[in-house]
Amino acid sequence: MADGSGSVGVRVPDPGADDRQGERREDSGHPDPPPGTDGSGALARGRRYLGRFTLPGSWGALILACLSFTPSLLPRGGFLQGLVWGITASIGYGLGVWAAAIWRAFADRPPRPARRRSWQLFAVVAVVLLVGSFAAGQYWQHQIRALMGVTEYNVALAVASPLIAAIVFCLLVAMGRGIRNLYHWVGALLRRWIGARAAAVVGWALVALLVWWVVSGVLLSGLSSLANEAFSVKNGTTEEGVEETTSGLRSGGPGSVVPWDTLGYQGRNFVAGGPTPSEITEVVGRPAEEPIRTYAGLESADSSEARAVLAVDDLERAGGFQRKNLLVMTTTGSGWVDPAAVDAFEYLTDGDAATVTMQYSYLPSWISYLVDQSKAREAGRDLFDAVYDRWSKLPQDERPNLYVAGESLGSFGGETAFSGEYDLRNRTSGTLFAGPPNFNTLFTEFREGRDAGSLESEPTYKDGRTVRFTSDAAAGIPPAQQSWDGSRVLYLMHPSDPIVWWSPDLIFSEPDWISEPPGHDVLEDMVWMPFVTFWQVTADLPFSTGVPGGHGHHYTTEYVDGWNAVLQPDGMTDADLDRIKSAVAGE
Repeated sequence: MADGSGSVGVRVPDPGADDRQGERREDSGHPDPPPGTDGSGALARGRRYLGRFTLPGSWGALILACLSFTPSLLPRGGFLQGLVWGITASIGYGLGVWAAAIWRAFADRPPRPARRRSWQLFAVVAVVLLVGSFAAGQYWQHQIRALMGVTEYNVALAVASPLIAAIVFCLLVAMGRGIRNLYHWVGALLRRWIGARAAAVVGWALVALLVWWVVSGVLLSGLSSLANEAFSVKNGTTEEGVEETTSGLRSGGPGSVVPWDTLGYQGRNFVAGGPTPSEITEVVGRPAEEPIRTYAGLESADSSEARAVLAVDDLERAGGFQRKNLLVMTTTGSGWVDPAAVDAFEYLTDGDAATVTMQYSYLPSWISYLVDQSKAREAGRDLFDAVYDRWSKLPQDERPNLYVAGESLGSFGGETAFSGEYDLRNRTSGTLFAGPPNFNTLFTEFREGRDAGSLESEPTYKDGRTVRFTSDAAAGIPPAQQSWDGSRVLYLMHPSDPIVWWSPDLIFSEPDWISEPPGHDVLEDMVWMPFVTFWQVTADLPFSTGVPGGHGHHYTTEYVDGWNAVLQPDGMTDADLDRIKSAVAGE
């Protein structure tokens, strides 16, 4: 097209043009008059700004909104469905606006207001599709709840989900328009000194950098600081019913080099918990020892390395290196240790066991992943290195069997002490990781390097010679036909665990695990869709432990069968395992 100077130019697609056209009066197609000339003023213009949407954007929002009702890994309540609905609809709106802008660029024409009949058609189709999608979504959610044995269902929140979605959608669209308006303002300012095309490119770059800085540098940092302060307060408290230990075999007890008041909330729970010798004997029917548990909290020392050394000093003081079995456990973000993981280990070893671990953060795992990843990595490496240094200096025939374990972010930290399969095999007697996050270094290496023909949801790596994967160790650990000699490394991962399967790659690419036959607690109707599946699985993350054991990110009695496979204890019968499972589950 010709520009004002008579030269030939190229129209640059403006995704905001259609949106701005929707903010103009439909009767004339001209911009709103300035305040005071139309009798309505800024308030009326504000209502038109918020209430007008483009037709292409609305179609995009409708399509993705309907797709948001498709099933994901876990049951979704009304609030969560409204949140996913609003987010995906806003993404669809933006994609619709962009698609219209690109089409206009090829057609070389400006935006035009949609006809009234077009909006009427859209309204009818929207009502039909949304009602049908909502009904189908409720049916799918009922099926998922049935698969997992979930009986809780809040009808009020389900009814309120459209309102929640509308609020989220309007807020996100308003934010998008605000960013667009900021870009136009910056572009206009830059055009005073540089050409229009350069101003457009530089303007987008500056606005993108500003948004990134606000989100990552200000918003995320501020929320992290607030969360850290809030959880640090909890860390200084003690759970009701937990009393200071009187055992010299526990950190914080008589003779311990780690004071009780420095252990933190989760540390005090850990050292005060676990089965007693009489409880172990009652379950397994054999004489048992009192298990050793040592722990170092954030307040116990000033650095990760110092906490690791302190925890190992306490382990040595309590006689941990004289036990038959020694477990190095990496905690989750808040310092939590899953009681089922350690209790099962202690039952299966008749109490002839010592466990050492330490805290590296106040924050829950999902927040720690965002802001404290390096701390988990450092803690896992420092703790194992401190233990291994003392262990390796013992006479070979006096060394305890050395095991490693971790759940969720704990598995991420636990992996960092090792370079790969051979390192795990050569420096440990066995390893058990549960619910490994998709970003784990070794888990990713083993999963992506799996043998040809094996599934991503239950891969086989190097014929299962050292590393194996299972969702249910009691049902079998493939490949069953291959020998599993030497140190055993086992990953427990539920098919419905979003921690295991969440990845940013879900935005644009379909993972193999979705196209494979679904696991026992995943609906066959789950399919991958760009953007939609990512937000669905993302929404599953905070609620991944709020489902019954054996599903999602809730691992309990699976630890019994998992440790049984790794430890290979002598004389353990199915009846023994059933009794241990009942004890671990608190039945």
